[in-house]
Amino acid sequence: MLTLFRWLLRIATGIILLSLLAVAVLYMFLSRSLPDYSEDFTLSGITAPVEIVRNNDNVPHIFGKTDRDVYFALGFAHAQDRLWQMTMLRRTAQGRLSELFGNRTVKIDELMRRYEFEELAREAVAVQDPQTQEALEAYADGVNAWIAQVNLGARGRGAPEFFMFSNEIAAWQPSDSLSILKLMALQLSGQIETEVLRARMSLLLPAERLRDILPDDPGQGIAALPDYAAIAPGVAPSQAPLRIASSPLSPFPRRETAGASNAWAAAPSRSAAGGALLASDPHLGFSAPSLWYLARLQLKSGGVIGATIPGVPAVLIGRSDALGWGLTSAYVDDQDLFIEEVNPENPEQYRTPDGWKEFETRRTIIQVKDAEPVTITLRRTDNGPVLPGSHYDMGTVTPGGHVMSLAWSALGAPDTSMTAAIRLMNARSRAEAIEAGKLVMAPAQNLMLADKDGIAMQVIGALPKRDPRHQTQGRMPAPGWLPENRWQGQLPYEDNPRFTDPVTGILGNTNNKTIDRPFPMHLSFDWGDTQRIQRWLTLMKTREVHTRESFIEAQLDTVSPTARTLLPLIGADLWFTGAAAPEGTPERLRQNALDLLAKWNGEMNEHLPEPLIYQAWMRALQDRLIRDDIGPMADEFSHIEPVLLERIYRNIDGASAWCDVVQSAVVESCTDIARIALDEALLTLSERYGRNVESWRWGDLHQAAQDHPVLGDVPVLRYFVNIRQSTSGDDHTLMRGVTKGDGENPYLNVHGAGYRGVYDFADPDSSVFIISTGQSGHPLSRHYDNLGERWRRGEYIPMSLDADLARAAAVGYTVLTPE
Repeated sequence: MLTLFRWLLRIATGIILLSLLAVAVLYMFLSRSLPDYSEDFTLSGITAPVEIVRNNDNVPHIFGKTDRDVYFALGFAHAQDRLWQMTMLRRTAQGRLSELFGNRTVKIDELMRRYEFEELAREAVAVQDPQTQEALEAYADGVNAWIAQVNLGARGRGAPEFFMFSNEIAAWQPSDSLSILKLMALQLSGQIETEVLRARMSLLLPAERLRDILPDDPGQGIAALPDYAAIAPGVAPSQAPLRIASSPLSPFPRRETAGASNAWAAAPSRSAAGGALLASDPHLGFSAPSLWYLARLQLKSGGVIGATIPGVPAVLIGRSDALGWGLTSAYVDDQDLFIEEVNPENPEQYRTPDGWKEFETRRTIIQVKDAEPVTITLRRTDNGPVLPGSHYDMGTVTPGGHVMSLAWSALGAPDTSMTAAIRLMNARSRAEAIEAGKLVMAPAQNLMLADKDGIAMQVIGALPKRDPRHQTQGRMPAPGWLPENRWQGQLPYEDNPRFTDPVTGILGNTNNKTIDRPFPMHLSFDWGDTQRIQRWLTLMKTREVHTRESFIEAQLDTVSPTARTLLPLIGADLWFTGAAAPEGTPERLRQNALDLLAKWNGEMNEHLPEPLIYQAWMRALQDRLIRDDIGPMADEFSHIEPVLLERIYRNIDGASAWCDVVQSAVVESCTDIARIALDEALLTLSERYGRNVESWRWGDLHQAAQDHPVLGDVPVLRYFVNIRQSTSGDDHTLMRGVTKGDGENPYLNVHGAGYRGVYDFADPDSSVFIISTGQSGHPLSRHYDNLGERWRRGEYIPMSLDADLARAAAVGYTVLTPE
């Protein structure tokens, strides 16, 4: 027995030692791709020595003799820290994910190939101005210089993820940067899903109920929607939920997360220190690492610092010494679906106003890992590319013998959006920035500006010109052969809304409606916010003058105007129900929850139970109100729809009809449904977290899910590559944290401000910024998540253009010397 024990001990010790050795060897291989930020390089492609000074937070400050050398160094720095992310963005835009991931990404690649981003980007290189072409070429040279160092210097293949894949890293091309801009336009556009959803819902509901669940923005003078069944005969109503890819690798947004942001500015007259103020926090899906990367460039026009996207040679949101700029999604309706009739005698033709016409066609091959290649035929009409019915569930609203095509400003030419980004960085005034915005095609954005003299907001991006007689006004698919439905070019830039130096001295946008113009001069029928703007207005009006600190306070505000509106309305007849119910009963649990909500101010604080009770109640209530009318299509409304709930509980246009359960003989009141939904929500929460309501905590469920798109689901590895943080806020707070809406934890925070910046032109170097993870994309780097905890706590780091400050706290100093 003693001998057996000794052998078991030896075996166990051996296994432990071998495991430790394996971990050490693995760490050695993986850590080889960690760049040495103080290593110097001799490279071709630059004209003079270039300095890359990385401050204590690993923000590179780049100094060169020429702008070309600076762009080269930015490409080099991006590749050092985010090479895997850059190649993934490029593969996604090109429709080449399946070369790495096999069959699971074929449908993603198929749709991306139909958009033809890669081809459009190659064509767009030639139409950029000379300065932008030079920036694109220099940036590509810088990226390729680092790739060459990786290949020559045994630097762990450039990133740990590359060990999992055998594919070579293709050289970076100028067009790759432009294709990533196209990809960003896609991720900020949700009109396709909205059109399909509206068409399907119109087949299920009468017009008055459709206005409740998909309301037109209040104040718009809109003619009644046409009967979609008449436009698309033969399309049958269906309650099946939309089938849209939800893979972490999918670039296709759901309508709840199709871009959002906040930006506001104060004129010098409304600033305590006498200088203009600007705050900007763009909202996108969370990932590890963040999409954003902080950088400072010293250009001929001066220093510029702020947020870049790896793969793109520009500071897209930031400031110079003379100008600050921010961006929010403009929610312009720049996508239209068209029903195209296929010639029954010749499937290679489609109907146009002038008769039958041949589709433009070409074939493309998708290489698939561990499977046979997939060949698809790309077809194009005058309106745009033909999209498969399997995507966005377009087949459910496409009549037999027809296909669906897409018109989208991002697919137009010539696309000079990159030139606009370069000119914006070099602009020295609001007027120059507004002029640069004229060149943007997509995505449409609200450009918020501040300089020493004042503030402005300009809508940038191509606005489609529609005929006033358009059958659906772009809200649902329309027959593409009718001339009145087709686009007639784009509106002149002068028609884009512009706001300069308002009398109030304050400008702001939270994706709310920016202008009230009738169709077809409108921007959109669907806006990203009707709630946050109310809280922002309150915060702006409570002070005569503002400071950097008051702008930061507004960015981090977590009071929900939705909760403050809905709770008194929905719970009006539930708050006080007489004597306390016996302990342990559902009635007592309800009373305890209502007591907490009655004293709550609507702050979605991560440490409180009230936000969780409120969210669970409203979700259960909304589902009960709509599911018996629309069945499984209720899954498409997995987030709280405040306008719908307010219309029902105020009985606007008879909306309280939703409260009656159609299948039951009893006529239920809205109070009945509210009580039942609250009991249901509390039962679910108590089964999971216990019956002590006071111990529940919103932040335990509302964690920011900054997950690695590829390794985030891999057992064990996910604990090293995913970044999870308890967070405050929700879908409708200024510090936005959009909930997932479905799955095991529907309260997971999946979409929010990955970048925050506040710029003060009274003291520009007191400006601050932050991103939600870290600068590095390498999980073994201390800069992988070092900014994440500060972001969670609402802290910022300095945004200084002072070169001496950067050098004084440098973690690395690299000199690139010409060969």
